[in-house]
Amino acid sequence: MSQASKNTPLLTIKNLTKTFHIRQGFASQEFDAVDNATFTIDSDKPEIFAIVGESGSGKTTLARMMLGMEKASTGILQYKDRVLADLSRKEMKTWFYKEVQPVFQDPFAAFSPLKRIDHYLYETAFNYKMTDKKNADKYLDSVLHEVGLTLAEIKGRYPNELSGGQAQRVAIARALVTKPSLIVADEPVSMLDASLRMSVVNMFRKLKDDNQVSVIYITHDLATAYYTGDRIAVMLRGWIVEMGPVEQVLGNPLHPYTQNLKLSIPSINTSAEWDERIDLAVVETDEYTRTGCKFAGRCPAVMDICNHHIPPTIHHEGRDVKCFLYDDTIEKAKTTRSEHVAN
Repeated sequence: MSQASKNTPLLTIKNLTKTFHIRQGFASQEFDAVDNATFTIDSDKPEIFAIVGESGSGKTTLARMMLGMEKASTGILQYKDRVLADLSRKEMKTWFYKEVQPVFQDPFAAFSPLKRIDHYLYETAFNYKMTDKKNADKYLDSVLHEVGLTLAEIKGRYPNELSGGQAQRVAIARALVTKPSLIVADEPVSMLDASLRMSVVNMFRKLKDDNQVSVIYITHDLATAYYTGDRIAVMLRGWIVEMGPVEQVLGNPLHPYTQNLKLSIPSINTSAEWDERIDLAVVETDEYTRTGCKFAGRCPAVMDICNHHIPPTIHHEGRDVKCFLYDDTIEKAKTTRSEHVAN
């Protein structure tokens, strides 16, 4: 297996699309659950890249593609210097799944209630040859220390004997056993109460700094996304509508949809530690298949062009925003933008 150069991004996603077909009687309708998603995660500096969006925005489908659990319909998904679609099943198992580890929403669903929870740690360590039997306890204890646990605390216990916070920490420890470069965490704190959510997101930040692990943090909780993320991508019906540094995107959002989301969270304070969960409601699922901009039906700054054409992605004020308001080639957009900002 060749090694990527230092200049090769850790993860490259370019125009990634996943199309689903839904049967309604004798008719069939298709929609893009993820529509031309594009971003990179650099290899030279670890980061926490937050992906946020309401239910039905496509973020979990995107996570499943990044983990090789769902095949893309079109586009490129590349880890280091290898395209995932070109990897054999053996390469996926022996290389990719060692490098890229998942953390899922429900820690108890990840473990069989009939198996002792330490079994999963030993199994992962031995399968990927991270240690031998003689040194296994010492190695796993050091990994568990990274998440604030010890082997003595969990050894011999079944999942139902642990709290939700402990179970999620073990799930994260299991991901760390292989010494991955990237963790894809899909709603990892949504089933935990507020105090436990903050302890887990703080742990992700510590792992990034101490272990040089990048984390893709997928959530509908804007508060923890703001507190945890270095960069953020806001998804709407399969589109990434705004992406950039989290302080810019949530502190001074440009896209009308992101501005709408900001109304649902407390005022941005970079020194505050957030502990309130914000849920994004499901609205207008037909936005997936509408012509033009998917947000046009509820956008306060909608223009006629929005109803007929897909907006371009514009680099503006340090972030990417998918909106005609920032397309300087459209004179009407300039006028509407100034009126919208003024209001």
